[in-house]
Parts: sequence; C-alpha cells; structure tokens
Amino acid sequence: MRWQNQREPVQENLIHLKLDAMEISNESAVKKPKRLTSVVWNHFERVRKADVCYAVCVHCNKKLSGSSNSGTTHLRNHLMRCLKRSNYDVTQLLSAKRKRKDTNVAFANITFDEGQKKDEYVKPIMKYDPDERKDEVINLGSSRFDQERSRHDLARMIILHGYPLTMVDHVGFKVFVKNLQPMFEVVPNSVLENSCMEIYEKEKQKMNDMLSKLHSRINLAVEIWSSAEKAEYLCLTAHYIDENWRLQKKILNFVTLDSSHTEDMLPEVIIRCLMDWNVDSKLFALTFDDCSTDDDIVLKIKERMLQNRPCSSNGQLFDVRSAAHVLNLLVQDALEAHREVTQKIRGSIRYVKSSQVTQGKFAEISQQVEINSQRSLVLDCPIRWNSTYAMLETALEYRNAFNVLQENDSEYFSALTDIEWEWASSIAGYLKLFVEITNVFSGNKCPTANIYFAEICDVHIQLIDWCKSSDEFLSSTALKMKAKFDKYWSKCSLALAMAAILDPRFKMKLVEYYYSQIYGSTALERIKEVSDGIKELFNAYSICSTLVDQGSALPGSSLPSTGNDSRDKLKGFDKFLHETSQNQNAISDLDKYLEEPVFPRNCDFNILNWWKVHTPRYPILSMMARDVLGTPMLTVFPESAFCTEGRLLDNSRSSLHPDTRQALICAQDWLRTDNGMCNFFLNSFYSIRLFHNLYLTVLLFFYIRAQPFLESLCSNPLS
Repeated sequence: MRWQNQREPVQENLIHLKLDAMEISNESAVKKPKRLTSVVWNHFERVRKADVCYAVCVHCNKKLSGSSNSGTTHLRNHLMRCLKRSNYDVTQLLSAKRKRKDTNVAFANITFDEGQKKDEYVKPIMKYDPDERKDEVINLGSSRFDQERSRHDLARMIILHGYPLTMVDHVGFKVFVKNLQPMFEVVPNSVLENSCMEIYEKEKQKMNDMLSKLHSRINLAVEIWSSAEKAEYLCLTAHYIDENWRLQKKILNFVTLDSSHTEDMLPEVIIRCLMDWNVDSKLFALTFDDCSTDDDIVLKIKERMLQNRPCSSNGQLFDVRSAAHVLNLLVQDALEAHREVTQKIRGSIRYVKSSQVTQGKFAEISQQVEINSQRSLVLDCPIRWNSTYAMLETALEYRNAFNVLQENDSEYFSALTDIEWEWASSIAGYLKLFVEITNVFSGNKCPTANIYFAEICDVHIQLIDWCKSSDEFLSSTALKMKAKFDKYWSKCSLALAMAAILDPRFKMKLVEYYYSQIYGSTALERIKEVSDGIKELFNAYSICSTLVDQGSALPGSSLPSTGNDSRDKLKGFDKFLHETSQNQNAISDLDKYLEEPVFPRNCDFNILNWWKVHTPRYPILSMMARDVLGTPMLTVFPESAFCTEGRLLDNSRSSLHPDTRQALICAQDWLRTDNGMCNFFLNSFYSIRLFHNLYLTVLLFFYIRAQPFLESLCSNPLS
C-alpha cells in the first residue's frame, strides 16, 4: 500500500497536466457548462436557425458549424487564416489561461507538420507574471499586434544589419514570418525602401541637432570607395570628441561619383556636403585615405575653410594623410621588389603540398635536418599582405629542408639560391615591422591621435637603417620606400608630434627622444619648429577663448557666444590686452602643462579620462586637446587594414539608387553607434514575440522529453 500511496500523487499530477493541455476557461476552477467557454467565441457569434447552430465570424461574417459536437478547432483554424482581423495578437487565440493555486503554467494547441500526430505533443506556454519583475512593463499575454510597428522594426533590422532590401521577397523569409506571426503582412520592396528613408530622415535630423550643439570642432575623414562595376563613391566621416570626452565617429555622406564629378569637382562636392550639415565653420582637419591625393584639391578646400578659424598659419594641421595607406605603399614597394623571390616560395610550397608522397618526403627531410617547427607550410592570399608575411616566415623556418629537397628531388624546380633566401629574410623583416605597427593601430579601441607618433617614428628610423644596407639591392628598395614615406612625413609630422605632446605621459620629451635619432645634429631646429607650432595653435585658441568670454567669438568658431550683438568699441582692446598679458606674470595653460612632470606610463592609462579630469586646471589647453586628439590619423577599418585593395561596396548596395544607398549606409552607422541601439531589438515588440515563441519551443521540447518519464512513474511501482 505504501507504493500505491506514493503513486496516487503522480497520477494526479499527470491528470492535471493533461487537463491543462485541454482548452478550458480562466474560471475552470468553477464548473460551468462547456458551451461557449473557449476564447475563440470572442470572435464568433452563435446563431441558431431551426435545429442547426452556426458560428458567424465577427470579422468576415463567414458561417461555420457552431454545434457543440463540432468542437472549436475549425473555428480557431479559420481565425488563424482570417486576414480581415486587425490589431489583435494571434497568440491570444492559441492559448487559454487557467489560474492554478501553485503554478502559472498553461498549455495550448500548436500547428503540426504533416505526418505528425496531434495527440502526441502538447505545447507549453509560460504565462507572464508582472509581479515577478517590477521593472518590466511588457505583458506578453495582453500585447497587441501592430502592423505598422512591425514594418518599422523590419526596416530598422535591415538597416542595422545591412541586409538586402530584396530579402522580403525571399520565399524562406516569407515562410518564417508567416509561421512566426501570421498576421504580419510582408510589405513589397518599394514600401520597405520608403520606410528605410523615413528612418534615415529622422536619424539625420537627430544628427543635425547633435552637431549644431557640439562645442568642439570636427575632423573629416575623406575616403574613396569602389564597386565591382568600377563605380566610385565618396565617403565623408566626422570624427570628434564629445562633451563627455568620448571619441565619436559618424558617417555624414556617401556620395556616388558619376562621370560629371571630375577630380576638379571633388573639392566642391566636399564643401557642399559640409555646408549642408552646417559644419563648414567647425572643421579642424581633413584626413585623406590616399597619400597621393592631389595637393590642389586640398588647397581649394583649405582656401574656403581657413578663414577665421584657429589653425596654424601654414595650415599643416588641415591636411593629414592616412597612416595605413603609407604603410600599404611601403609594403607594396617591398613585395614588388622581391616578387620573384615570393613567387619561388609559393611554388615551393605548392610543390610540397601537391601530393601525399611529397609531403611525406618533406616531413622526413625536416626531421633529418632537425627542424622542430610546430607550424605547417601555408600559402598566402595575395591581396592580404599579412598572409604573405606568415608564408615567408614559415618558409624560412624550413629553409634547410628545401635545400635538401632540391638535392634529392629532380622534379623540384622552384628552389631558391642562398642570396634569394637572404632577400626573403630581409623582406620578412620589413613585413614583420609593418604587421606589428598595423596591429597596434587597428587593435586600439579608442584610436586617439596620440598613439601614432611613436610607431611612425619607428618606421622612419628603420627606413634610415635599411637605406644603409651593404646589399645594393636591399638599399635601393629601402630608398624607394623612404621617398614615399618622406612625402607623408612632411605633411603629417607636425600633427603627429602635437598629438604626442598632448599626451601627459610624453609631452615634449618623446619628440626630443625620437627627433634626436631621426635628425641627428639638426634635431634642435626640428624640435623648435614643433614647439613654435603648438604655441601658435594654443595662442589662437586663447584669443578665441577671450573673445568668447566677452561675447564675441570669432566668426566660424564652434564655441558658443555668451553676449549680445550690441556694438562694443573696446573689443579690439580686449584682444590687445590678451596679447600683451602674455608677457606678464600670468602663466599660460600650455606652459604650466609642459613644466609639470610627465605622468607615469601604465597600460591602463586613458588619455580622454585624464583630460576630462584636468579640464578645470587647463581650460584652454583642454579645448585644443579635444580637437587635436580627435584627428583621425587612420581611415581604414580594422578588418581591411592588411588589404591591398581599397574599400569595396557589395553588389546589393551598389545596385541601389544613390539616395537609397546613402540613406542605408549612413543610417546603419548612426544606429550602430547609438547608445540605445544595443537594447532596441530587445525592447521592440517584434523581437519580443520572436523570443517568446522560441522560448515556447524550448519548453515544448522539454515537456515532450519528460512525458514518457511521467507516464512510466504512473505505470511502474516506486521502490
């Protein structure tokens, strides 16, 4: 009898589970007549004509059998297909709630694939209890379907993840959406495109408002993209440090360059875009992705932008070139000079990998010459030069094995001579330096301008050493590389040095350290040029700050005006007073900053946090630091840092209308960098329904797995 007493609760629980799977009313605790208790009767009116009962759909007026013997399954199936219903969540038709004393679990019917028996499965649905989490305001049981909101969410999803607009025409997508939410009407391509444009215009207005309130200046990165069809696009990206001292990057324009946009027209296109955003007066520096950009293009833009803005008199800070591009140029020169060597190494590796027999022979030779390398020979991807470095580095470890293979295999024709192996070792050394520096640049999550000076100086010093090589071939290659580097250095060295000076861990000391190695006996003159340049820039900011304090900021200044526009005859006196006061006892922010000891170097140092904390101590210098540190010295994305080709636009975007293409690319960038976007889809109705259904599927799976175990408990005695 003991096991029977234990078995009875189990049987009772199983009965409860099976009862829960049946459709019952919320008031099932009280016995009532079974007629009209189903939730489907909220959508049907029962009409009796003679001895026949009909159920009339209140949405489409269709008549179905309303007899109590017919059940409600056919009524529910009709409601699932009825497209004339609106603004009602279909899940309310699938589940009937039943309150129980000790649980909030309910079960409802589900749709089955063909061939499956409906009575074999029961779909569990967890009932949402708002008391369990006070901070949640979403009630899955009472949520209502909204076609417009779902269409809007779909458009945002396509923008955010870069999906093609044609995705809505895919059969798989339509089936998935219909199974997920039968009431959602998949919109055509043109309607979805309009929704994306609406989102773009809304986000653009937000961007406009933000830029108009921005007190700091912006730095503009200018990039040229291309497509497989050889079309070209101009991408303009604003870089700046916001009021909270966070580095920001926003794509402003993505312009299609057609045949009418000649090289002479490029400055006008850039200026027009800046004026459309009303940021032409806030521009601090331009960074071009191509070191070979025509200087006339920069000069035309500079002439339009240099009026009444704090910039050094020679305008050097206005013209910056991408460090990634100059490194790519140096790599291409090195690879081109050693093309025959790299081709022989590729041929050698292909031969070894050509058959299992050859691989086995090469492995035996490697053991004989005592090569203990754990790395395998790899072929490179020619358009990714870091893979070429990996190929060369690995091949050099097996140099002796290749030499022995040449002696023992008459079919091996790609063998290298000793001098070619030396050249391969040299080019691997070049590439190793460039790989390490590129990894530093692309791996930095907050790439402020101060991180580049030391790395670029290392390249400069190495190039000087390589040019002194006793090997004429290597020295000639290094001289060709240095000629391109010198062009970059002449344009960007001052901007790089100023950014390094504004790093409290280095100040002028880092410039003195590297310039003494680079320039030797003329180092003092070069150091003075840098010192004069940063003082000149600081004085411009000081004058601007004084005029702002008096309510008359310089035209084009991004600093806010604090006074009225009434005539003041002594405005000139204020400027004179500021200039003459520099020679008196008051010490400037810059002098005070440079005289104080450098900040200790550590791996956890955050330069933006440092300036944020020290803004009250250096009010004017911190304004300048915000603009200088926000200058992009690198325009390439991390994933394409090692790519020898430029930025390519995918086919799905290149085939779009220019306005749509710009809207999708810009809006994607704005939504991705929006602080609230990481939680957007978690809070959206569409995704909540998605996660809800996935959750129900998981519960169903575990219930199916547990059902045989529960039945076995009822049928077998318990020990």
